[in-house]
Amino acid sequence: MATKNLSDYDKNTVPSAEGMKFAVIVSEWNDEITEALYNGAEATLIKHGAEKQDIFKEYVPGTFELTYAAKITAESKRFDAIIVLGCVIQGETRHFDFICQGVTQGITDINRTSDTPVIFGVLTTDNKQQALDRAGGKLGNKGDEAAVTAIKMVAFAKRQKK
Repeated sequence: MATKNLSDYDKNTVPSAEGMKFAVIVSEWNDEITEALYNGAEATLIKHGAEKQDIFKEYVPGTFELTYAAKITAESKRFDAIIVLGCVIQGETRHFDFICQGVTQGITDINRTSDTPVIFGVLTTDNKQQALDRAGGKLGNKGDEAAVTAIKMVAFAKRQKK
């Protein structure tokens, strides 16, 4: 929503990320945006107790490739959670629709079949300014939100396995 700050959350509701391992897969396409998303995610994970050496960053060429990378990473069973970060900006063709739909469905499918939560940190905006506003701009950082979600989902999964 255009009125919600993506970096605004109750820090008291976030469990400790101490001992958790995160894979963060970052799209190289729209790298000005995706690097800002990564910086937000990494800072938030560390703020909540994750160690820098437990945050593994990998790149893929574009947002569409996030699904394959998340699948392979989930199959490795090396991480407690996977965060995918990308940015798709509306253009003049329907390419935007196909990429957004494919990635959304792909990540959903992985979450249905994997024991590792995959967190959707993909911006789908009408223009570059909207993306900048959500990558550390006036509406906060989607990377922060994705990191908080990852921590909460790892904690959720651990509670269910007790």
